[in-house]
Amino acid sequence: MTTHGPVLPVWTCAGCGAPWPCRTRRQELQAEYDEAPVSLALYMGSCMVAACQDMGWAPAGSLHRRFLGWLA
Repeated sequence: MTTHGPVLPVWTCAGCGAPWPCRTRRQELQAEYDEAPVSLALYMGSCMVAACQDMGWAPAGSLHRRFLGWLA
C-alpha cells in the first residue's frame, strides 16, 4: 500500500505534499495498471470528476492536465 494517496478535499499527496497524483504515485499507478491502460484512464477520470467537485475554484484545464494529461 502506498503512502502517496490523496488528501481530500484539497487533493494533495499524503506522502510528499505535492499535488496529487504526485510523480511517485504516477509511477506506481503506471506499474499497477501496466496491462490495463484503459482502466487507468477511467480511474483517473473518476478522480478528476471528484476533484472538480471538491475544487470548484480550480480551472478545468489544469485539472485535466493534472489527472489525465500525463497518461500516454
